Amino acid sequence: MNGRALVFKQKIRPEILIISLVLLGIYLPVFTELVSDWEKDPNYSHGFLVPLVSLFLLWKKRKELSQIQTKISPLGLGIITGGLFLLLVGTAGAEYFTVRLSFVLLLFGLVWYFGGSLLAKKTSVPIWYLVLAIPVPYVIYYAVAFPLQIWATKITTILLHLLGMPSIRQGNVIHLPSYSLEVVEACSGLRSLVSLLALSGVYAYLTQKTALKKLILFISAVPIALVANIFRISLTALGAYLISPKMAEDFLHELSGLVVFIVSFISLFILGEILKRIGAKRPART
Repeated sequence: MNGRALVFKQKIRPEILIISLVLLGIYLPVFTELVSDWEKDPNYSHGFLVPLVSLFLLWKKRKELSQIQTKISPLGLGIITGGLFLLLVGTAGAEYFTVRLSFVLLLFGLVWYFGGSLLAKKTSVPIWYLVLAIPVPYVIYYAVAFPLQIWATKITTILLHLLGMPSIRQGNVIHLPSYSLEVVEACSGLRSLVSLLALSGVYAYLTQKTALKKLILFISAVPIALVANIFRISLTALGAYLISPKMAEDFLHELSGLVVFIVSFISLFILGEILKRIGAKRPART
């Protein structure tokens, strides 16, 4: 059996093909709108990569998956029912997040029903990874973003005081001697957090052997992204104070975004290497 494609021992059933075409017809407008959101919302520009990463993860497991004996599992019907329920509720309430989430749940349920619990287990991460491409409702987004803005402003002001820089915080604005730095929604750190979660998810899955280590590395994206964002705001404030406000607003502000990503990625890599070494068997001495 060659590994050129993800092919199982059983031939694809006609009903699977029919269901796939029906789902494509139902969800095509949903996918079109989702792609439009990826284009317009910089917080989810990574969404274009998420489906490709999911396919890559499946391709990596193609040999293992090809050995699984697929079978009908009635338990999958319950998951399919849940997905259809989300689709109906989301459509009735015009709630995009629920409709989009229903596709992932339906996909998982169909794999479970037609392939069995083992196939569902082996493909669960690539399938559920797709959720990271779905924008959360703006009500939730702004409910999280604003507290993060205030928190980032407070911590940055404290750091500036420790560095001996005169600064006063007023809401989400840091007043410097010759410049006022506003920590807007885009500087809340939520954008980098969402992207870093997508990155840490696949990195943890590919590099860690135990579920606990994978979870730790995945969740670590949260503190890493928040700390890196504080570093970015502090760097911008220092540039405005020590060099010029214009440099802080233009060149330094854009450059700091790249710095945040690099620092975050390096931090993830270091933590991943540490986790790999914890509990690893050392080679026996001769």
